[in-house]
Amino acid sequence: MSRPLLRFQPGHEVHLLQGSHEFFPALCRAIAAATHRVWLETYIFDLEGQAQTVAEALVRAARRGLQVRLLVDGVGTGALPEPWAGRFRDAGVVCRIYSPLGPLGWLDPTRWRRLHRKLCVVDGEWLFCGGINIVDDWHDPVHGALAQPRFDLALSARGPIVAEGAQTMGQLWWRLQLSQAARERRLPAVLEAWRQRRATASAAWEAATPGRGVKAALALRDNLHHRSRIEKAYLRAIGTAREEVLIANAYFLPGRRLRRALVLAARRGVKVRLLLQGRYESFMQFHAARPVYGALLDAGVEIHEYAPSFLHAKVAVVDRHWSTVGSSNLDPLSLLLAREANVVVEDRAFAERLRRPLLQAMAQAGRPLEAEALRRRPWSQRLLDRLAFALMRLALLLNRKHY
Repeated sequence: MSRPLLRFQPGHEVHLLQGSHEFFPALCRAIAAATHRVWLETYIFDLEGQAQTVAEALVRAARRGLQVRLLVDGVGTGALPEPWAGRFRDAGVVCRIYSPLGPLGWLDPTRWRRLHRKLCVVDGEWLFCGGINIVDDWHDPVHGALAQPRFDLALSARGPIVAEGAQTMGQLWWRLQLSQAARERRLPAVLEAWRQRRATASAAWEAATPGRGVKAALALRDNLHHRSRIEKAYLRAIGTAREEVLIANAYFLPGRRLRRALVLAARRGVKVRLLLQGRYESFMQFHAARPVYGALLDAGVEIHEYAPSFLHAKVAVVDRHWSTVGSSNLDPLSLLLAREANVVVEDRAFAERLRRPLLQAMAQAGRPLEAEALRRRPWSQRLLDRLAFALMRLALLLNRKHY
C-alpha cells in the first residue's frame, strides 16, 4: 500500500487571516501570551510601518526570557538594518540569514534555492502559515508606498500540525548551525548542533492543544524529502474536482501537468477560475506566464487579473470543501527550487470563509482576460512574453530541472 500524500489529522482550530492588518495583531497576541518559544521564518522582514509591531513583539518576548529565533532569507531580507539588528541582539533574539548571495550573486544557480516559506510556531500552541511576509500591506520594499493595500492571506492553527511545523523549523535551524560550525571547524559547536537536532526530534512539541475538530495537513516543499508534495496536492485536488476550482496565485507559471489538470477540469464541466497578478511587478513575473494563458482560456478557464494593488496570495478552494493557504506560488521557483509551506484544510466552513474574499476580489477588482484580446496584443509585447518564457526554461535547465 502506498503512503498517503499528506498526513491529514483531525482536531484543529483554524482561523483565516486577510492581510497584515489581521495577521500582525493575531501573531503579536500569540507572542505576547507565549511562555517558552517563538520561532519565526520569513522571506521578507521589512521594518516599515506596522511590521515594526512584530519586531517589537519579538524583542519583548526575548526580554521575558523566551527562546526567540528569527530566520530570514538572504535575498528577500538579507542583513537586518540597524538599529533593529542591535535591538534584537541586545534583547536576545537569535537571528540567522538563510543562504546569502555569494560573490557571483544570481549567476550562481545554487543560490536560486530560497527560503520562501512563512512559518511561525509559538510554544506548542499556535502555527501561523501563509503568503504574508513581515511587511506592511501599504508598503512594498521595492516600489515604496502603495495606493491600495496588498491582497494576501494567511492562517493560524492549533492542533497536531503545530508539532509538525516546529519539527521542520527545528531541523532547518540545526542544519544551518551544523553547516556553519563545520565550515569553521568548531567541533564543540558541531556537537551542540547535533544535540539540538536530537532535542528537536524529541516529544517536546507533542503537547499541542487540541482544536475543534477541523481536519488539516501541513504540506512542505524542500530539496530533500518533499520535492513535489505541494504540486501533487494541487494535482490531486484539481484532478478529482467535480464542480469548482478557485485559485488565487501571485506568480503563476504552472508546469505541463498542472496546466493539463486545469484544462481537463474545465473540459469536463468544472468551473475553473483563476485570480492572478495584473500589475507589472517585474519582467519575468509579468511576461513569462502569458504564453500559457491561451490554452487555458481556450479550454474555458476564467482568468481574472487583480488590478488595484499587488496580489500576493497563494490559496485555492476546490469543490467548497478542500482548501489550501500557504507560501507556494504555482511557478517553477516555488514548485522546483524554494522551501515552501502550505496548510491544506478539509472543511466546508473554512473553505467558504476563504472562498468569499476570492470571489469578491474577482468581482470588484479583477479584470477578466479574453482569449481574443490576448491574441491581439502588439507583436512587441508577445515577443517579450516569448523571451521571458524562454529565459525561464533556460534558468531551469541550468538547475538541471525539466518543467
